[in-house]
Amino acid sequence: MLHRLWLIFAQAATVCVAALFVVSTLRPEWLPVRPEAPRPPVAVPVQPAPAPSAASPRPASFHDAVGRATPSVVNIFTSKEAPQNPLLNDPIFRRFFGEQFGDGAQRTSSLGSGVIVSAAGYILTNHHVVEAADEIEVALPDGKKLLAKVVGNDPETDLAVLRVNADKLPAISFGVSEELRVGDVVLAIGNPFGVGQTVTSGIVSALGRSGLHINTFENFIQTDAAINPGNSGGALVDARGNLVGINTAIYSRSGGSMGIGFAIPVSTAKMVLEQIVRAGAVTRGWIGVEVQEITPALAESFRMPDARGAIIAGVLRGGPADKAGVKPGDVLTAVNGVAVLDPPGMLNLVAALQPGSNARMQLRRQAQSLEVSVTVGRRPKQQLRE
Repeated sequence: MLHRLWLIFAQAATVCVAALFVVSTLRPEWLPVRPEAPRPPVAVPVQPAPAPSAASPRPASFHDAVGRATPSVVNIFTSKEAPQNPLLNDPIFRRFFGEQFGDGAQRTSSLGSGVIVSAAGYILTNHHVVEAADEIEVALPDGKKLLAKVVGNDPETDLAVLRVNADKLPAISFGVSEELRVGDVVLAIGNPFGVGQTVTSGIVSALGRSGLHINTFENFIQTDAAINPGNSGGALVDARGNLVGINTAIYSRSGGSMGIGFAIPVSTAKMVLEQIVRAGAVTRGWIGVEVQEITPALAESFRMPDARGAIIAGVLRGGPADKAGVKPGDVLTAVNGVAVLDPPGMLNLVAALQPGSNARMQLRRQAQSLEVSVTVGRRPKQQLRE
């Protein structure tokens, strides 16, 4: 009898162990979970950051520069009436498609940026931002909106001066663009894509960029600080928050920033600003010639030691250069003692001359050097695009 009871117990235990094995293997969630005993907390030693000193600014931060410059950068909203399709005024068209198609003027809008350069309400921006605009609205960083009017523009540098009816505005401080060096840190401030005021950082990639066929007069600062649509007319500032350029163009295959942006130097912007405020327009020198670049092949044919200078390709009859004896085929090598490196450089040198003054032009004619005195004329005003 005892042997039989032991056998039954052994068989029952074996069945239970087998059942437990099957359940734990196939359905472990059916088994009760034993709570783990709490582990004692482990302290991990960390090194706290040293307390910032009031005398030293945070490293690698341009917060102070941004704080000085951003109050002076504004958003510019423009609108203009678009030409209406004559079909919309056709009575038959309006009858079938509804009167609403012919009512009201069609308007287009655009957006850009600007920089407050005077507490009296003067604002610098790009000419293409406000070109042909019927209405211009300026939004200050604090959200206040003001109507603006165009004081004057200069399409040949793509600059325009606006004015709003306000005073005690936060004017930006002007830096010295001639002191910029390739590799210096710069910040671009504007309103890209209308998302709101934005700051991007980069370095000066190159100086004196020309020959890009963006403007008539080109002397661009090139930067890799992100500049996108809507940044036009905004500020390019140095690491101290001083204005060094007006953002104006980008090189892009996609419409967005590709790390190549261009800004007009503040020295050019200041000259344009002062002349527009004083006289309503920009006055430049002009001598009435057409020039072309000297290629290595032309330099060899002209028996020149290098390709520096500008070939006089044409002379306006009765113009200042014609009266001074300049002839087609002459090579202009210097203006008032300043060497001419290429046609854009020659254009900038002549434009800086005061109309009515006499300028010394160094020429090379048939392998001989000569100097002529030219009475500088006034550069004709460029015709605005329709």
